Amino acid sequence: MRSYLDFEKPVAELDSKLDELRTLAAAGTDIGEEISRIEVKAAQSLAELYANLTPWQKTLVARHPQRPHFSDFIRGLITDFTPLAGDRKFGEDEALVGGFGRFRGESVCVMGQEKGDSTESRIKHNFGMARPEGYRKAVRLMEMAERFGIPVLTLADSAGAYPGIGAEERGQAEAIARSTDACLSLGVPNVAIITGEGMSGGAIAITTANRVLMLEHAIYSVISPEAASSILWRDGTKAQEAANSMKITAQDMLRFGVIDVILKEPVGGAHRDPAAMIATTGEAVAHAFKELAGLDADAIRKQRRAKFLEIGRKLS
Repeated sequence: MRSYLDFEKPVAELDSKLDELRTLAAAGTDIGEEISRIEVKAAQSLAELYANLTPWQKTLVARHPQRPHFSDFIRGLITDFTPLAGDRKFGEDEALVGGFGRFRGESVCVMGQEKGDSTESRIKHNFGMARPEGYRKAVRLMEMAERFGIPVLTLADSAGAYPGIGAEERGQAEAIARSTDACLSLGVPNVAIITGEGMSGGAIAITTANRVLMLEHAIYSVISPEAASSILWRDGTKAQEAANSMKITAQDMLRFGVIDVILKEPVGGAHRDPAAMIATTGEAVAHAFKELAGLDADAIRKQRRAKFLEIGRKLS
C-alpha cells in the first residue's frame, strides 16, 4: 500500500479518486475517458510537486519508509553476496551490513547501513544507526578488499551513528575516524552512494570515496535538521527552518563539489519505482568504476586526496 507524505495531499486525493473510478469501471461503468483525464492530471500534479521540493520536503522524501534500502540495492545489483559479521574486537553490528559479491561479473566489496522495512527488522538493524563495531567491521572489510585488489562500493542511509552511552564508551568517535581514514587510504577504487539520509560522521565514515554519487532527493549533512535546531535555537521543533537553511540537498552538494553525480529519481521519488531507481544506480556505479579502471594504487590515492582537498578550498 502506498504511503503519502503530508505535502503530497493533492496527489493522494487524485489517486484516491482514481481508485474509486477504477472500481466503478471494473463493475461495468463506462468512464474510461474520465479515468484518463484524471490520470494525466495526477501525473502532472506529481511532476510539478517534485520539481519544486523545499529542502525540508526532500528530507521527508529521503526518510520515506518505502524508499529502497541497502538490502534492496544488494538484491538488485549484487550477485553471490556473502555477508561477513563481526569486527574481531567486540561483536557484530547489524546496522552496518557488509561483505563480498559480484557486480556485473566483477568482484566487489560492498557495505552500507540497513534501516529495515518492518518493525522487527528496524529494531534488528537499530534503524540504520551503527555502533563502533559497525565501523570497525567496515575497516576490516576495506583492509580485506585492498589485500585482494577488490574495489569497494558503499551505500549510506542513516540518521547518524548510534549516540548511546555504550557506543561512546566503546569509542564511537575513534571508530568513525579510523573508518574515514581507511577510506582515504585505500589503494583500490571506492565508490559511495548516498541513497537516503547521509547524516553526520556516521555517513562520512563510509563515503570518503573516489566517486560520490547521490540520489536526487537524498540529503547529506554533518548534522540532522532536528539536532541543528536543538543546538541553534534550543528548540527541536524548528527542524524545518534548519533544513531550509543548511544546504543539505543533492543540488547543494553538487554545487559545492562535495559529490560528483546526482542520480535522477523516478517522478515522485525513488519509493514510487524502486526497480527503476536501482537500475539507474547500477548504470552510474558501472560508469564510475570504469572511470577509475587502470589507475594504480598511488594514482587512486592521489585522485581521492585531491578531490577532498579541493572541497576544502571551495568551501573555505
